[in-house]
Amino acid sequence: MKAERTYPIYTVNKHAEGLLVGGHPWVYENDILAAPETEPENGTLADVVSTKGSYLGTGFVSLKSKIRVRLISRNANDTFDAAFWRRRVEYAWNYRKTVLEPADLSACRVIFGEADQFPGLTVDRFSNILVTQTLSVGMEKLKPVLFPILADVLRADGQTIDGIYERNDEALRAKEGLEQNKGWFELPGETHPASTQTEICENGVYYHVDFENGQKTGFFLDQKYNRRAVARIAAGHTVLDCFTHTGSFALNAAKGGAARVTAADISAEAIAMAQRNAQRNGLTNMDFLCEDTFELLPRLEKEGHPYDFIILDPPAFTKARRTVENAMRGYKEINYRAMKLLPRGGYLATASCSHFATEELFIKMLRAAAKDAHRQLRQIEVKQQAPDHPILWGVPETNYLKFFLFQVI
Repeated sequence: MKAERTYPIYTVNKHAEGLLVGGHPWVYENDILAAPETEPENGTLADVVSTKGSYLGTGFVSLKSKIRVRLISRNANDTFDAAFWRRRVEYAWNYRKTVLEPADLSACRVIFGEADQFPGLTVDRFSNILVTQTLSVGMEKLKPVLFPILADVLRADGQTIDGIYERNDEALRAKEGLEQNKGWFELPGETHPASTQTEICENGVYYHVDFENGQKTGFFLDQKYNRRAVARIAAGHTVLDCFTHTGSFALNAAKGGAARVTAADISAEAIAMAQRNAQRNGLTNMDFLCEDTFELLPRLEKEGHPYDFIILDPPAFTKARRTVENAMRGYKEINYRAMKLLPRGGYLATASCSHFATEELFIKMLRAAAKDAHRQLRQIEVKQQAPDHPILWGVPETNYLKFFLFQVI
């Protein structure tokens, strides 16, 4: 570590040192043994060192959060100027160009927080718009430098970017001492589009995206290749897509040649959006149902039904470790009901987007549901989130999506 460094220093215990050396970027308040004599300004940079004084990294300080420092670099020679952040953005964009097909670059995640070394920042691209969500005070302070660079890097690569919209209406910001808000980010010398809606194309399916009012940043991009897996085997089947949201799995199944697809969701707004997307794609082999899945599946079991392919893609049933047990009961209930409904030889696609519902727990739940339903599961595919949502093995929080495709026999 160089003597001329001027950043304030936090000394951490062996537990934190082990995590940091293993690749995790967070330093928790409870793991700090010594803090700077003069408290640094919230959102500024600080160095982290071991008890022996060994340099472990540099990161943003968050004085309001239990996560006191979020590392952005482990290189003591880095200089954190605009050129540094431009390289980071270029690195992230070049990665997407490598792992995604060219057609998928117009609707993809450009920045995935810690997985791209931008702690607390999400950037999704929806055609001509970048939609951001900022959940750390360090990234919040960096926006005037970083956001123009984001637009410039993509434009330099020939991409059309007409504006950056912020979706900071997220309760987690309070843990950083940040207020909630949403609206256009004012790029210097530019005017933003008048509309907060756009259209994307994914797997050949067109979607209307309301990035001002839609969930999260406006559309869930992480299942794009899982939707393709469903479309590949949907031909000729009668499909029930539960928790359809904007209709994404249902639309892919319908476009894949399903005999009939029912898109079901408890939200009338979601159903209206799914209907709109079906019309946009000229899909007439679909119908729509506004009903709670937990009530729908038992009702169908009593009344009879035509479905031989069921898709379960619910919202996260748990966002905290303390509620995992209840969440797994919910996952088991819907999977058990779906397995009971399906004829032997039918197909089941089932997913969880909760990090806390680990793959191990999810598999255990599926085995128990199959046993109780007197069904055997023939595994076709096991998938995770699309590679524009990269998983870092040293950061378990980046690994959240489980997707299984089975034949039920």
